[in-house]
Amino acid sequence: MPNPNSKFHCNHRGGQEASRRELVSRSLQSAHHCLEDQDFGTAYAHYLLVLHLAPELKTSVKETFQFTLFKWAEELDSLARIQDLFNCYEQALELYPSDEVICNSMGEHLFRMGFRDEAAGYFHKAVKLNPDFADAKENFYRVANWLVERWHFIMLNDAKRNLTYLKAIEKAVCSGCKSVLDIGTGTGILSMFAKRAGASSVYACELSKTMYELARDVMAANNMEREIKILHLKSLDLEIPKHLPERVSLVVTETVDAGLFGEGIVESLIHAWEHLLLQPK
Repeated sequence: MPNPNSKFHCNHRGGQEASRRELVSRSLQSAHHCLEDQDFGTAYAHYLLVLHLAPELKTSVKETFQFTLFKWAEELDSLARIQDLFNCYEQALELYPSDEVICNSMGEHLFRMGFRDEAAGYFHKAVKLNPDFADAKENFYRVANWLVERWHFIMLNDAKRNLTYLKAIEKAVCSGCKSVLDIGTGTGILSMFAKRAGASSVYACELSKTMYELARDVMAANNMEREIKILHLKSLDLEIPKHLPERVSLVVTETVDAGLFGEGIVESLIHAWEHLLLQPK
């Protein structure tokens, strides 16, 4: 005998689907009306509901959703509702995690607010998602000029300096220092010297988000991204075994400059030597 409950459940599901489609249709209409009235906040809320109920519409409403987000973000910015602005972008990136345009826009807001390191991270992600995205590339290079100190370029082009570091690291590794920690790795050059010298384990830490991303790119370009573990951390925050599986036998760094007297560099180095370096037997 046919089961009457089966027909009931089928009709129930059909009714739910019809209700969903009706709600999505009405929300889209309301969003369009709100855009015409330049009520961007309400339009944004309607689009969030639409995308929650009908994720299959992500592609078709993407451009209009972006426009609404950006207009609403401008209003929030002008009203100094910074947390609400960031919340909107976080919601948008949950819906479109691989959208380079939203990443770039988030970076622009962060940069204007003075969060340059964080902005660089979003610009870098946008460029990674779309290497041909001219606006994101221009923004990333612009913020990099703020964050990457000029002395980095001077040092990288100092052949004598580089050769001296290379020889010193090779000597230490050949004498038995097989695990290495590079504090403040910058572009990652000292870490790569250590790996090429034959170190079995190489770790690097870098506090600047921009330099951390740059070091990762440099290591990848040299086919070393899997051979060197790089951490976006301050050396004071490194823990064994949470971040490093072992004490290292060699610490390399080039953080000693005028900042030695005011930026906590001495404390960082002492911390590394006491807690991360193998003690002599």
